[in-house]
This record gives sequence, C-alpha cells and structure tokens, in this order.
Amino acid sequence: MSVLKTRKFIFCAALLATLSATSALAEVKMPAVYADHMVVQREVAVVVHGSANPGEVVSVTFRGATAKTNADKFGKWQVGLPPGTAGGPFTMEVAGTNTITFSDVLVGDVWVASGQSNMEFPMRRTLNAEEELKNANQPNIRLFHVEKLSSMYALDDVTAKTWVACTPDSVSEFSAVAYFFARQIQDDQKVPIGLMEADWGGTPAEAWTSMRALSADASLMPVFATWAQMTDEEAHNKLARGEEDQERAEAKAEGKPEPKFPWHPELPSYSPGGLYNAMISPLTQFPIRGAIWYQGEANADAIRAPTYNNLFETMIRDWRAHWGVGDFPFLFVQIANWKTGPDAHWPETRDAQRRTLELKNTGMAVTIDIGNPEDIHPTNKQEVGRRLSLAARAIAYGETLEYSGPLFRMQSPGDHALRLWFDHSKGLVAKGGDLKGFEIAGSDRKYLPAQARIDGQSVVVSSSQVTGPVYVRYSWSDVPDGNLYNAAGLPASPFESTLP
Repeated sequence: MSVLKTRKFIFCAALLATLSATSALAEVKMPAVYADHMVVQREVAVVVHGSANPGEVVSVTFRGATAKTNADKFGKWQVGLPPGTAGGPFTMEVAGTNTITFSDVLVGDVWVASGQSNMEFPMRRTLNAEEELKNANQPNIRLFHVEKLSSMYALDDVTAKTWVACTPDSVSEFSAVAYFFARQIQDDQKVPIGLMEADWGGTPAEAWTSMRALSADASLMPVFATWAQMTDEEAHNKLARGEEDQERAEAKAEGKPEPKFPWHPELPSYSPGGLYNAMISPLTQFPIRGAIWYQGEANADAIRAPTYNNLFETMIRDWRAHWGVGDFPFLFVQIANWKTGPDAHWPETRDAQRRTLELKNTGMAVTIDIGNPEDIHPTNKQEVGRRLSLAARAIAYGETLEYSGPLFRMQSPGDHALRLWFDHSKGLVAKGGDLKGFEIAGSDRKYLPAQARIDGQSVVVSSSQVTGPVYVRYSWSDVPDGNLYNAAGLPASPFESTLP
C-alpha cells in the first residue's frame, strides 16, 4: 500500500471512530430507576431525567403529554410532565437521536424502604415464609432493589436490580417489612405501589446522611471522631495481620503448627455519607410518596446513642431537602426487644427514636412486644409491616384511625406520686395482668421499681421508697417487660422523662 493510500486509510478509520464515538456520546441514556414495569408517583409532576449530548433536543411522551428540553453543557437534562391519577399500564417514550421506550408503566405511590438488616431481612426467612410466598403474586406491587455500594461523592445513578412485578420468585430476596407494608397499603388504597429498597445490614445512620448535612451541625462532630478512630484501628489491624501472615509463613517453612491469632474485624465499607452518596442521592430526582425506615441497632452503643436523636432528625430533614417534594411521610420502626449485653444502650436509642416524632409527618411502629430476645432478627415482619401501614394510612392518606401505641406527653405531681399523660391513650389497658414496667426516681435519678395503675387516660405511679418522685421511665431495658397498651392493641413506647 502506498504512503498516500495508507494515510487515506488512517484518516477514514479515524473519522469513522470519531463519528462512532460522537454517535455513542449523543445517545440518550437513562438512570436505572427508569425501566419497564416501573411505578411513577401519582398526583405530582412526573419528573424524567437523563443524559445526552450537550445541546441535544430530548422529548418525553407519557399519557398523551409531551415535554421537550435541551441537554445542558454537561449533557444533563430533565423534564416535568403533568400529574395524573393512579392507573396503567402505560408506555413512556424518550426520544433524542435514539428512542427509548418503557412499557408496562404504572402510576401509583412510590415508597423508599431503607435501613439496616431488619429492613434487609428477606421474605424467604420471614414467619410462615412458604405460605406467604405462595400468595405473593401481586402484579400491582413493583419492586426495585438497589445494590450495596458506598461512595466518597454523590453518584448520578444507582446499581440496581431493575423493576419487576411482585411474584413468589421476585420477592423471595426482597425486604419482608417492605412487602408486608406495601401489601397492606395496596389493599387499602387500591393503587399500584412501587417499592425502592436501599438497605445494608449493620450500617449506622450517619452513613445514610449526606456529608453536607453532617458537617453543618457541630454537635455531630462525634460522628467523624468515631470514624477516625475506626480507620485508625483498622490500619493497626492491617499491620498486625501482616505480621501474622509472616509468622504463619515462617511456621509453615519450619514445619511447625500454624499459630493462632485473635480475630480482627475488617473496616466496614461505609463511611459518613458513603451510603447516602451511592444508594440514596441518585434516587432523589425520582418523586416518592414517602419512606419507611428500620435502623438503630448500629447506633445503640455508648458512643453513638447520645447523638442519635439529633442525627436521626438531621437525616430525615436531609432526605426531605434533597427530594424536594415537601415534608413527605417518614415512618420508622423502633428497635425491638433483644438481649444485648451490659455495654449496649438500646433504651436510650429507643427514646431517641421516640423523640424524633417531634418532626412533622413522622410515625413510629413500636416493636418491643414482637421481637425475639435471643435473635436480633425476629421473623414476625408481618406485624411490623402492618404497624407501619397504620401510620401511613393516618399520616400519608389522612384516614381517621388509631395508628400508634401510647406516647408519653407530660407528667404532673401528685401526693408522693406522679400522674402521666399520653397521646394515643384511648382505652389504656394493662395487657395480661397488673400494670408493670414503670420506675421512678427523685432528683438523684436513682430509679426504683414503681407501682402503677391506670386512671382513665392517665397512669399514676408511686413507690414507698421514693417520697419525692421527680423522674419516671418505662420499659427501660434491652428486653422490656412493660404491658401498657391502648384500645387498638398497640403497645406504649418506652420513655424516660427528661424534665420534672
């Protein structure tokens, strides 16, 4: 081949490569959350976003409406389509230089399910799993499962298993709490339900909160101190493991038995903000109805428990700010009864969760009566989902029903006694016998068991050993024995009064 022909060949090949690369760059691309079988949120603008070539015209057509826009200089674009009522299936078409069509799209309510291992707990392990799975053909419940990932910065997209209709097979590995919640809501509201599961066992709340929110509050600086200590310890452990590997090799070379060493924990792959960046932030442009949350066990230690109330409230505000759809319902599970050992701070963590109810549009499912003292992962997720659904029906859907057990509101002094007042107190009852689980203390905060009796919608507590009672607490242990319920059969939350 002549030099001229060679140059022409190289030029043509380069041109074709450039055109091919430009064409690939120009293709409209969509985040993982947009897919066949998805559910989009009813009664709010349908927000659709993606990437394309800078300046490229992109149009989205859905339910007879079309919106157009140009991709910005970074190739990002977003459109909003008119809100609509629940229904489907529909088709959504996204067109630029290429066309993407999503089929079997439903319009209904989208809920995010997040937290740690008790939210992650799959249907195949739940109570009566075989029977529950057999009846899990629920075509109007759609599942979207975000895979575990941590990141130092906010990502544009999640890694996920795509939207699927709920079947015995597809829901087997999905969150049992989320499924039972959705089943109740779908049955009650008669609209499609989309579940976006994003959870990771053993993770603390700070990993699910953005770095911006964490660093904006000086009182949350212990979060970073704890992480620094963990990374320091892990560096030491890695060094120790290196020395151990050398000792093992030397023993093997000399024909000696392998030496035994203590177990060293690996540093978790999550950091403050890490799971928010990778598993939550990419979802925040997709409108939702609300969130359900089951977490707290990882924050129930001596270091983390004291800041949990502030941290948890910060996380909720943070999510709401990033989603930008207002103070959406945030419903959570109070950690259950479990034998934790002397160094745990589960009562303090439960009370921190209770105090989080001061935030607007929050609801809490108390589970101290349906846990398993011998297993941190109790299998009765049906009742957990049902109690969360009661809160959703009241808070998200405006139904008039009792959705919470008694919640401590205030106390007033009596004759060597304290009278306690509760919200959600209609029909107070001591389940199974005399009322128990209460302790009182004087100004020295030395708590002693108290006698307690129900008096209308209040409870009177006293002790012959505490003549001037000032403080009171209820079900204050890792495995509480309190038995105060209301007429709806919902248990009272553990609490400690903080002011006389």
